[in-house]
Amino acid sequence: MSGAEAGGAPGQVRETVRAMFDRLAPRYDLTNTVLSFGCDRSWRRAAVRVLSPRPGGRYLDVACGTGALSEQILVHEPRAEVVGLDLSLGMLRRLAVRGEVRVLAADALALPFGDATFDGATVAFGVRNFADPVAGLREIARVCTAGAPLVVLEFGQPRIAGFSALYRLYSRRVLPVVGGWLTGDREAYRYLDRTASAFPCGERFLALAGEAGLAGEGQSLLGGAVWIYRLHAAGS
Repeated sequence: MSGAEAGGAPGQVRETVRAMFDRLAPRYDLTNTVLSFGCDRSWRRAAVRVLSPRPGGRYLDVACGTGALSEQILVHEPRAEVVGLDLSLGMLRRLAVRGEVRVLAADALALPFGDATFDGATVAFGVRNFADPVAGLREIARVCTAGAPLVVLEFGQPRIAGFSALYRLYSRRVLPVVGGWLTGDREAYRYLDRTASAFPCGERFLALAGEAGLAGEGQSLLGGAVWIYRLHAAGS
């Protein structure tokens, strides 16, 4: 959810988001796969290809959740080092037990790393949950080396006639029912619909990234329902 959707000051937003994902953690991966008809895995693989991790590189996966994208980085490049960061301890515990990724509980708006620590970073379906998306993107860029890629995987809004209406029907009517049945938290999937439908995508997201001092390009998947952005510090 966005700060506006969660309501309140940044600290309240952070706690609302953390608590929601703690509740979702036990069945989060299964629910993602069911609701996306298995497409979520291919989207993450595509994002990792855009990141193009290199041997010996150090990468930060922000809002890593249960580590689905973190682990895909290591599948693509086993010699990379990956740090997964999230607000939700419930999510991180599910990743930590697998032992392949170093995990850390922290806020994207106040990363506990020095400048230029990482060779790249990723955020999958997390930027719209930041209390301040511009500040979050700026902070992630700070901890990356000059010219390093920041790859964002995020929901968008389809613009294809017919498909757009079908997608809206699915998101508003089907997704909360099925997501609620699988997790016991229907309201979380109402939040998902509201935030995904309201969050900037395409050129509007790139303009938002520009406010954080970033430039780049985006590519749409599934008719614009999902976007992958490759960002870097403007001028680098």
